[in-house]
Amino acid sequence: MVTIIVDIAGFLLIGLVAWYFWFSTKEGEAARVAGGVQEALVTVKGGYTPDVIIVKKGKPVRLVFERLESSPCSERVVFKDFDISKLLPEGEKITIEFTPERAGEYEFTCQMGMYRGRLVVEED
Repeated sequence: MVTIIVDIAGFLLIGLVAWYFWFSTKEGEAARVAGGVQEALVTVKGGYTPDVIIVKKGKPVRLVFERLESSPCSERVVFKDFDISKLLPEGEKITIEFTPERAGEYEFTCQMGMYRGRLVVEED
């Protein structure tokens, strides 16, 4: 009986952790506007910080990724919906520029899909 209770508790904890990392809604960070371009600096170290970036539709976006680790998982960032994939050399700032034309939520990940972030594009 104790084994069953421990197993159930373990599965519940695993489910809670999975929900928190993959399905919970996180507040985002609005990109700052400079010279008509929406900008955000994203630090790559154990994940993306910030991992949710809010921008406006139809306005240019400049995301600067700075990778501060040597993990092979973080070598590349991929924006599948925008057909963007960039190599992120350790210690360098890499700029990605594009203009989102549709409102919605768009995922960005490492090449393995373990590091995840979201670009939230809102109506202007």
